[in-house]
Amino acid sequence: MTLNKNRVRPRCALFQTWPISVHAAVLLGTVGIHPALAQAASAPAQDTAPTARQTIVAVEKNNTPKPAKAAGHIPHTQDWGVFNAGKQAASGFGTMAGFGYVRWAEDWSDLANVPVSKRNKDWFNRLKYIRLNTTGSIWLSLSGEERLRYVFENQPMMGTAGKTNANRVLLRNMYGADLHLGEHVRAYAEFLWGVAGGSNYYGYQAGTQRERLDLQQGILEVKGHLLGASMGVIGGRQVFVDAPVSMQSARDLPNVQQTWDGVRGYAVWKSFRVDLFDFMQTNKKPIDVFADGTSYNARMYGAYTSTALPSFSFMKQKSQLFADVFFLGYLFNGANAALPLAQAGKTEAGSTRRDNIGGRLWGNAGPFDVNLTGVFQGGQFRPAQKDAQTRPVRAFAVNGSISWNAKNLLGKPSFGIQADVFSGGNYNSKNGAVGTFATPYVALPYYNDVTLALTSQNLVGVGPLITAAPKPNLRLRLHVPAFWRESTQDAVYGTGKTYAWRNNLHGGFVGVSPQVQVAWSFAPHFTWTHDIAGFASSHGMREAGAKSGMFYMQTMEFKF
Repeated sequence: MTLNKNRVRPRCALFQTWPISVHAAVLLGTVGIHPALAQAASAPAQDTAPTARQTIVAVEKNNTPKPAKAAGHIPHTQDWGVFNAGKQAASGFGTMAGFGYVRWAEDWSDLANVPVSKRNKDWFNRLKYIRLNTTGSIWLSLSGEERLRYVFENQPMMGTAGKTNANRVLLRNMYGADLHLGEHVRAYAEFLWGVAGGSNYYGYQAGTQRERLDLQQGILEVKGHLLGASMGVIGGRQVFVDAPVSMQSARDLPNVQQTWDGVRGYAVWKSFRVDLFDFMQTNKKPIDVFADGTSYNARMYGAYTSTALPSFSFMKQKSQLFADVFFLGYLFNGANAALPLAQAGKTEAGSTRRDNIGGRLWGNAGPFDVNLTGVFQGGQFRPAQKDAQTRPVRAFAVNGSISWNAKNLLGKPSFGIQADVFSGGNYNSKNGAVGTFATPYVALPYYNDVTLALTSQNLVGVGPLITAAPKPNLRLRLHVPAFWRESTQDAVYGTGKTYAWRNNLHGGFVGVSPQVQVAWSFAPHFTWTHDIAGFASSHGMREAGAKSGMFYMQTMEFKF
């Protein structure tokens, strides 16, 4: 992620922007629709906030001829066969839990088989499948989201943000239209307006929290069946999530998601899929309407493959594992590319190329969910100073988790452990290989640290992970990771930040961050989520100047 300089607005900017009162009234007054479902925290490939129950009308078979769906197919999704596993995460298009994490990954054509009287029990189904011709080959699907979020932090960024008891109110308005032109062509457009304000707020990077009305996503997809596979090409501006969540995510914690301008091509066979892509990051400009362009300072390209291993039975339960091999190329500069120097608070500017070669084994073996990822990161760092020597990159990351799903116990809990290692380097070295693993495009906050105080660089983390669903519309999540520096000769890193502590920081232990989440779908189309977290800094960190703090986030989300 290429960070821009903060843009300061008046403290009461939120209340000076007219849409907030209108949209807040709509958000809080439209009860009786469908849960706004985020991604499940336990999903194998794309983890975010836990989801609640799904109440959309189920597909009903009738005499209308339609292609057969695979057993266990998720409603309102394309049929990817075995790659619909993990709430469709295995497909590479994000999870599906009532609604898709990426809205254009939904497929509402199955409503054509549902009688109108039953379909219209949910009023918003009228907007999900709109026939534009008599045969139904041309149809339109509309989607929308209103998200109101409140965040409180008493010591943000371990006290280095320069603010105490920071409050922020965030409103996101996001609406899309998905036009299908026959079987092989479709176009999708999504528009976003982000409003933000509060007191003692900080870090409002341009285009991250505030965004005037602009095109968030705009794609053209051409698809069909060739060589025994479902193939397609998607060009335009889009969210991309076909990567390990420990390395890259859609940046959904702030108002404005991370999007990319470019092209991807995919092919899905019965037990193998491949995804090829080349993107430039979208340059978010919150000042003007429809002003976003393409940033040529941040590029991501590569290939992702996944093989569905033969299914098997373990502990009398059906099991399915996936073996993924991938290459992710990063090109970026700015604050995320700078390397720390030995002097307190000093960094060396430059640009970098990161070549990520990795593998992943994940899925379920009986009642156990397993996930193991290993990445070698090569490339080079090119200093901005002309006479400085270009340095090679040799970094790595290893991420793993295992959970036991106790489906027969009350609340259907899962008990697991997550462990991560992201390599560090040496800020005393000016000529040797760079050893600090880089995650410039926002590793998923829910994966490790929702407070954003730490990011996936020079970091070792381990802790229990527990989820439960006491009721169909209620989900709980507990994660208590403890963190260490992988190299004591390297800095401590936050999201978009390199902390200034150097020689006054002793020891590797950084701290503990207990995190609790409660997600309640109290009415159709609505989800109310509470995130409570803390960061208990270690003794060595406190002596260096770090502070312990609390974090609270409340989110009201409406989706259709």
